[in-house]
Amino acid sequence: MRAEELIELLEERPFFPLRIHMSNGRTHEIRHPEMAIVGQGVVAIGVHTEGEKLPRIRHFALAHVNEVEVVTDGASPGALPNGKSSP
Repeated sequence: MRAEELIELLEERPFFPLRIHMSNGRTHEIRHPEMAIVGQGVVAIGVHTEGEKLPRIRHFALAHVNEVEVVTDGASPGALPNGKSSP
């Protein structure tokens, strides 16, 4: 995934939470656009862990992002609000 593509999804209004599918099979959710920082080839995501006051920061290479899915209640998985398909 290119940095510009993820930035575009984070700037969508209204914002819908995103689920990032990684090449190692893990998934990570971005519940608020302010919880992600996108750089050239990398994304940093603030991940809340139960019982902790501050989020942990996780860094991921964008090259390992297989898919970005919009998380919506009642909508089909993978449907992006802007009509585009995820990589």
